Amino acid sequence: MEKLCYKTLADQGFDGYLLKDAPERVLQFGEGNFLRAFVDYFIDVMNEKAGFNGKVVLTQPIAPGLAPMINEQEGLYTLFLRGRENGEKVNRKRVISCVSRCLNPYEDYQALLDCAKNPDLRFLVSNTTEAGIAFDPACKADDAPPASFPGKLTAFLYERYKLGLPGFIILSCELIDHNGDELKKCVGQYIDLWGLEDGFRAWVEKENLFCSTLVDRIVTGYPRAEAAEICAELGYEDNILDTGEVFGFWVIEGPQSIKDELPFEKAGLPIIVVDDHTPYKQRKVRILNGAHTSMVLGAYLAGQDIVRNCMEDEVIHGFMNKAIYDEIIPTLDLPHDELTEFAAAVTERFNNPYIDHALLAISLNSTAKWKARVMPSVLEYVNRKGSLPKCLTFSFAAYVAFYHNGTEKGENCLVGKRGDNTYEIKDDQWVLDFYYDHKDDDAAAIAHAVIHNDKMWGGALAALDGFEAAVAAALERIQAVGMYEAMKECLA
Repeated sequence: MEKLCYKTLADQGFDGYLLKDAPERVLQFGEGNFLRAFVDYFIDVMNEKAGFNGKVVLTQPIAPGLAPMINEQEGLYTLFLRGRENGEKVNRKRVISCVSRCLNPYEDYQALLDCAKNPDLRFLVSNTTEAGIAFDPACKADDAPPASFPGKLTAFLYERYKLGLPGFIILSCELIDHNGDELKKCVGQYIDLWGLEDGFRAWVEKENLFCSTLVDRIVTGYPRAEAAEICAELGYEDNILDTGEVFGFWVIEGPQSIKDELPFEKAGLPIIVVDDHTPYKQRKVRILNGAHTSMVLGAYLAGQDIVRNCMEDEVIHGFMNKAIYDEIIPTLDLPHDELTEFAAAVTERFNNPYIDHALLAISLNSTAKWKARVMPSVLEYVNRKGSLPKCLTFSFAAYVAFYHNGTEKGENCLVGKRGDNTYEIKDDQWVLDFYYDHKDDDAAAIAHAVIHNDKMWGGALAALDGFEAAVAAALERIQAVGMYEAMKECLA
C-alpha cells in the first residue's frame, strides 16, 4: 500500500480540497494530535473557505517527535471528526493539507531560527502541555536549542528582532489559566536572565500580541485499534491518522483586529475573539467538567462504567441535567441562550458513539476536581439562591461514598468495592491516607471529617449552613437504598 503523499492522492484521483503550495504563515510549537485536530484543522478550513492561503510549519517542542513521519507524508494526514451533531451520528473525513513540514530543533536548530527570516510568517501557535509554559533558569541564550519552550520562543523572537522584521500574533493553547500572559511573563524573565537589550524588550512589547486562549475539543488521536482497517478503506498508508470529536470551540482573548488577519468568521468556524475569555472558561469548567465530576462517581457506584451509557439511563441523565440546568447555569453570567446551547452540546458530546470514556478514568484526583469544578457552583448557588443545590450537594456525598469505600490499600491507591467487584481509587497520597484513616467512620462522622478538612476545601464547605447535615443524610440514604435509588430520589 502506498504511503499518503500528494502523488498518491493524485494517482487515486482524489477530488477533495488540497493546498500544495502557499507561503508559511504560521509557526507551530507542537506537532501532536491535539493541535493537528484543532488549530491545523481550522487553518485548513480557512484556506479552503476564506482564502487564508497559508501553510503551517511545525516544530517539535521535545525530542523525539513526529517529524520523520510528518515529513515522509509531505505534511498530509487524514483527520476524522466523529460524534453526534443535532442528534445525528456523524463521521467526517478530511485530508489536512495546511502543514508544509515539521522541524526537529534538536537535530537542526538553525532550521528553526531560519524561519524568523520569512517575512510572510505572522502567527505563532503553541501547545506544549501544561508544563510547557514554565521558566527554567538553567536555559542559556547560546543553548542550541534552549530546553524550555519559552526559552526557544525568546531566542526565536530575538532572531526576528535582529532582522528588523515585524512581530507576531502569538496564540497559546496550553491548558493553564491565562496561558498567553504566562508565556509573555516567561519571555520577560529570559530577557532579564540573558541580559538582552532594552530595545528587544520594547520590540517584544510593542510588536507582538500574546493572546490567552481557551480550547475545547476532545481529541482521541491515532486510532490504533482501527488504523489498519481505516487505511485499507482509504487505500493508502497514513501513519499519523488523527481523530477527535465533532464539537470544537476556540476563544481568543485579544483585539477584534485579529479577525482582519484570521478570517474565522468568513470560514464559518466556531472561533470567537473577546476582550476577556474568563467567562467562557468558567462556562466550560462549570458545565462540561462540572457535569463530569458531579455525575461520574455516583454513576459508577450505581453500576455504570462509561459516560455514553450514562446518557442512556433515565435517572443518571436526569440527575446530570438537573444539576446543569437548575443548579449550575443559574450561577453563570453569560447570556442564558449561550449557556443552554453549550449545555445541549455537552449531552451530545457525552453521548459520542466513538468514545468509550471510562468513569474510572475520569475519577482520578476527584478531590481537586470537585473543588475546582463543582464547589464554585455550590458556593455561588447558595450566594444567589440562599439554599443548597440538591444535586450538587448529593454529588459531594457520592464523592465521599466512592472514596469511603476504599477500605484496603493498593499500590498508590485505595481499593474499593462495587458489589462483587473491586475498583482503584487514585488521588494524592495525603488524600488516600486521610480516607484510609477514616475508613471505619459512620455516615455522620465521615461527612464531618471530610467537610472540615481545610486542606481539601479551605473551610468553604464547613461554613455552609446545613451542608454537613445534608451530606450525612445523603450518605445514609446511599447506604440504605443504594446509589441508584438515592440518585433517583434527587429527581423527585
